[in-house]
Amino acid sequence: MTTPNISARRTLGACAALMVGALTLTACGGSANAEDDGKDGKGGAKTSVAKIAISAKDGSTGASINATGVKVSDGKLTDVKMTVAGSGQTVAGSVSGDGKVWKPKEQLERGTKYRISATAEDADGRTAAANSIFTTVTTSNSFIGTYTPDNGTTVGVGMPVSFTFDKAITARKDVQSHITVTSSSGQKVVGHWFNGQRLDFRPEEYWKAGSKVTMNIDLDGVEGADGVYGVQKKTVTFTVGRSQVSTVDVNTQTMTVVRDGKTVKSVPISAGSPEHTTYNGQMVISEKFVQTRMNSRTVGLGGEYDIPDVPHAMRLTTSGTFLHGNYWYNKSNPPFGRQGTSHGCVGLADVQGAGGSTSAKWFYDNSLIGDVVIVKNSPDKTVAPDNGLNGWNMPWSQWVSGA
Repeated sequence: MTTPNISARRTLGACAALMVGALTLTACGGSANAEDDGKDGKGGAKTSVAKIAISAKDGSTGASINATGVKVSDGKLTDVKMTVAGSGQTVAGSVSGDGKVWKPKEQLERGTKYRISATAEDADGRTAAANSIFTTVTTSNSFIGTYTPDNGTTVGVGMPVSFTFDKAITARKDVQSHITVTSSSGQKVVGHWFNGQRLDFRPEEYWKAGSKVTMNIDLDGVEGADGVYGVQKKTVTFTVGRSQVSTVDVNTQTMTVVRDGKTVKSVPISAGSPEHTTYNGQMVISEKFVQTRMNSRTVGLGGEYDIPDVPHAMRLTTSGTFLHGNYWYNKSNPPFGRQGTSHGCVGLADVQGAGGSTSAKWFYDNSLIGDVVIVKNSPDKTVAPDNGLNGWNMPWSQWVSGA
């Protein structure tokens, strides 16, 4: 038997080991010309540097109905789709000119679940995406203030800014501090709480005629009571028209209309009867109706009257005081200007149907919401400041003290 050449076997083994090693190196290291795997940011498939931020986080509740939107940094938005979750109804919106921001066109609904899907591209065309499903703040956990006057309106010099909140506000200072009212006249404007749900603003004296008033409402996310947050964020502006203040003298049963400091008309009226007197004080016209129904049962007077077509009616108090036309005046009574016969309103001669040329129609046509009507020399008390828009009857020192 021939003995194997041990030296030759060792040489073959060494060669085999070198070959395995070479294969191993090839498998792990690759070619010297191969691309990097991209983990250190060099070479390979890079991810987009665009970063999308959806203001309402995925799964969140209590999202803002005003501030919800999408922003991108280091890129531009290419598509944003917002829908009502469940129904799939599309929420309209638009992207800013620079492609950085998307916002809904309209304010979102409270207590509603929404879905947002957004995509963006960076400068190299690489895409990024983000999604969020969230629910807006619920009605039970939020508050809204209805206010007057409306944006863009022209009002009389006595018109206060008045908020009525749909829930009782306990954090009154915080809420008030997020509503600012300023006038182009430079008049100082101060808020006053009548109760937990009503906040009015006014200057010490009537607004200056022709001034512009701006109301900034920044209540979105402001906690008004424990676990109850505001949802409003807007700016409202209105114009103060000419000054018109009309004075009703119960002693003489006349009303004198003064416009911009000059008397323009004096008309006979019929104020409240001795049994149903008219309030004294400064009252502001808060509503106007060409015709309206007046039923005594709605003001606690039983079934004394029910008139379906009272002409030229202008509300002065919440409790039911109006300045209105009267066509049913008893002809056996003394004429207008001689005797008070109403149930507490101020009546002007008129005709049924609100037509014709009457003193009531003239006053209606020449009056603005916010005009002042002052009643004096009535045996009744002065109207309460919160009975209508009549805070002018509260001394300024008390007004500025707060509530």
